[in-house]
Amino acid sequence: MTLHHPEWLALFPLLLLAGWMLPRLGVLRPLRLALLALVTLILAQPQWRRLAEGVDLWVLLDQSVSAEDALARRLPEWERLLEKSRGSQDRVYYLDYAAEVMKRGTQGAEMMERARLQTLTAQAVSQALALAQREGRGRPARVLAVTDGYATEPLAGLAEKLARQGVELDYLLARASDERDYRVAGLKMPARAQLGEPFLIEVSVRGSADADVPLILLRNGRELKTDTVPVRLGSGVVRFTDRLIQTGAAHYEAVILPGQDAHTGNNRHEAMIEITGGPRVLLLTAYADDPVAEVLIKQGFEVETVTATRSVRPGQLAGAKCVILNNVPAYELPGDFLTALDFHVREQGGGLLMAGGRHSFAAGGYFESALDPLLPVSMEMKQEHRKLMVAMAIVMDRSGSMSMTVRSGFTKMSLANEGAGNAIRFLGPQDLLAVFAVDSEAHEMVPLQQIGPNREKMEKAVRRIESMGGGIFVYNGLKAAWDQLKKAPAGQRHIILFSDAADSEQPDAYRALLEEITRNSGTVSVIALGTRADPDAAFLDDIAARGKGRIFYTDRAEELPGIFSQETVAVARGAFITEPVGAQSAPGLLEISGQGMEWPAQVDGYNLSYLRDWAAQALVSKDEYAAPLVAFGARGTGRTAAVSFPLGGEHSQSARAWPKYGDFLQTLTRWLMGETLPPGIGLRHRLEGNTLTLDLLYDEEWEDTLRAKAPRIMLAHGQGAEARQEIAWERVAPGHFQASTVLAEGAMTRGAVRVGAQALGFGPVLAGTSAEWAFDEARVEELRRVSQASGGRELLEMSDAWRSPAIPRFTDLTLPLLVLTLVLLLFEALVTRTGWRLPELVVKPARPTASKAAEKEARQHRQRLDSGAAPQPAPSASPAPAETPPSTPDERQSRYQRAKRR
Repeated sequence: MTLHHPEWLALFPLLLLAGWMLPRLGVLRPLRLALLALVTLILAQPQWRRLAEGVDLWVLLDQSVSAEDALARRLPEWERLLEKSRGSQDRVYYLDYAAEVMKRGTQGAEMMERARLQTLTAQAVSQALALAQREGRGRPARVLAVTDGYATEPLAGLAEKLARQGVELDYLLARASDERDYRVAGLKMPARAQLGEPFLIEVSVRGSADADVPLILLRNGRELKTDTVPVRLGSGVVRFTDRLIQTGAAHYEAVILPGQDAHTGNNRHEAMIEITGGPRVLLLTAYADDPVAEVLIKQGFEVETVTATRSVRPGQLAGAKCVILNNVPAYELPGDFLTALDFHVREQGGGLLMAGGRHSFAAGGYFESALDPLLPVSMEMKQEHRKLMVAMAIVMDRSGSMSMTVRSGFTKMSLANEGAGNAIRFLGPQDLLAVFAVDSEAHEMVPLQQIGPNREKMEKAVRRIESMGGGIFVYNGLKAAWDQLKKAPAGQRHIILFSDAADSEQPDAYRALLEEITRNSGTVSVIALGTRADPDAAFLDDIAARGKGRIFYTDRAEELPGIFSQETVAVARGAFITEPVGAQSAPGLLEISGQGMEWPAQVDGYNLSYLRDWAAQALVSKDEYAAPLVAFGARGTGRTAAVSFPLGGEHSQSARAWPKYGDFLQTLTRWLMGETLPPGIGLRHRLEGNTLTLDLLYDEEWEDTLRAKAPRIMLAHGQGAEARQEIAWERVAPGHFQASTVLAEGAMTRGAVRVGAQALGFGPVLAGTSAEWAFDEARVEELRRVSQASGGRELLEMSDAWRSPAIPRFTDLTLPLLVLTLVLLLFEALVTRTGWRLPELVVKPARPTASKAAEKEARQHRQRLDSGAAPQPAPSASPAPAETPPSTPDERQSRYQRAKRR
């Protein structure tokens, strides 16, 4: 037996001394003495030492991309050796880890594939310790890390955790054979350069053997230069120069192509540079010769015109003070670009203008898109303004690929079901809808019926659709949908085909079917889960083109509900009025211009929308809708505007003939670009490795402003600015604030510093170094030190994992001693209360024999004779006692007082 706190034993003699000095306490009574001994022993925390039976081994398997090859080849053999050498009382648990930790066999382990670009060894060991404590129930445990040793996070504090829990950490290094390996160690360039200024690009390559390694340098995805890097004594460097004549951000990528290479994942490196210049307008247009660009250039604006809108990049927002969307549908723009626009406007102070047309606003699929909350108008047509009934059919892919779980934890099928439910919600009560789930056949889930009385029943039916395996036979689904729609008494018939872009089968006679559909006033749109690079994307593109509809691509299933909503509103509630309508002014123009405007008498057409409560309008239609034709408002630090009539193309003749066309565009664009930031303040940023540092410098004129309200930093990570982060400043000197943060590898980061009502934007920047492929030997040495500190060791063979010294196990005696103490305490209380004592043992005297009695009687008789006393006569009858007189009250009181005194 061992005592955790033996110092408490010194209390017992002190208690004995107190009991001897104060006898009235009764400490020396046997029961109380036993109680004091038990309490003292409990305070010392006794434990019974015995050898443990069996051990729990927690095996951490590094599933990161850098350890993938080495682990995959040897893991089955290692698992077999562990099982073979395991004792009868031993238990083994496996944890897979990379950027996350997953217990083998748990639901959701397939999500590991999306998080294998980091090796978080410290997190994995901490998780194993927590599980061992929770599930081990006091059993001894060991942790074995099977890894390449190149963690992407420090192991600080891990040795203390292991020691505190008494767990030893062993490790086995899973390394590939000593093959040649080459990697891009760095791609260096300035974070920012002026327009037309030359800058230096430096690419460093490291390798395990001398060689001449081919190198390709890409700019914005296109090959810029090729060269050969001479790798000597483990490293090589090559340098380039470049200059850009257009403002914005440029993305560079260095790629090596060695002939023999052990790891291909470290053969590329990325970086970005921001080219600064004057304020710029980014015009995304559907017109080759856009009149808006011509007018703005004449007014002195720098305009970047983009007609290939599918290839526009979020990096092009850098330096753009205003973005104009001129009749460009949402499905022709990358989702990342649309999402990035929100941060560009709200945080970086950019401007956004949407112009009208058949492919703009709700008709262009912008309802419930990332731009919807930014625009000063709401886009869905009110139910009372609808004049045409719509008959719609939804053909849904329920093939095996739809059963996969995505990052949010939902299956692709459940998210598609949610989208179909949104379609039902946005259709009017007079509209008709049918829903088919398709694998190798078309299964009717909802027959064609009116929405009104059946809305709730239809929503429940579509949410119950499940993936049943197989592929999707597209032709069967389209034909089943059209067979019902062609009988519908509706002015507009539309089919929405939802399909996997990598698994769409059975074209059959789809061309003839689509020709029949369009000939009878029907249209077909496609929602494709995947990208345009998928094998069946061309097939789906052709369906949308021949069906005279739209096509949406997304590789994020979480976006499906919103896309279904966009398409439904575009069909059922997106109205473009094609008839000329009169226009009248509204007083809102005075908010952006100090003088009035001579407006056109009419416009040739416009997108029907409704003014939001936070916006103002300068021009409204004279028809029954009184709809806003020009609306604007502020969003965050930026500004947005909506011009509902076309500024180019068809239905724009009246607008382009308007004498004030150029003045109007100039006034509105300058207002959207915002006010110029006053002098005396500036922002500088730099990227060192993965650490971004910001320096805000200002003069005395800004001191009071920044003291009243500190500047605020907001960062947006990812191509679409999906993740946002606010960081704090540190005042390092008068007139100088500084802040820094560590960026994730390979993720684009943009930012803004809000100063009052204005913003200083910066970026994008890209942390191109990948810690996963750095192969830093310092991390291996750190793992070795932590293992040794815990009492562990490096294993050379997996069978040695169970060969450890006998581990002592201690049983805590505190609880049973507490129970015994309680029982004795209750018994001692009972004895004290009742006065009960233990019975005493007394020896009973022996009865005298007959001879002894006779001898005693003779001796007494002699004594009487010797004394000469005559025998006494027998007593006579005793006289009757005299009657005692009754006592008086005084006598009774006197006796009572005497009794009290006694």
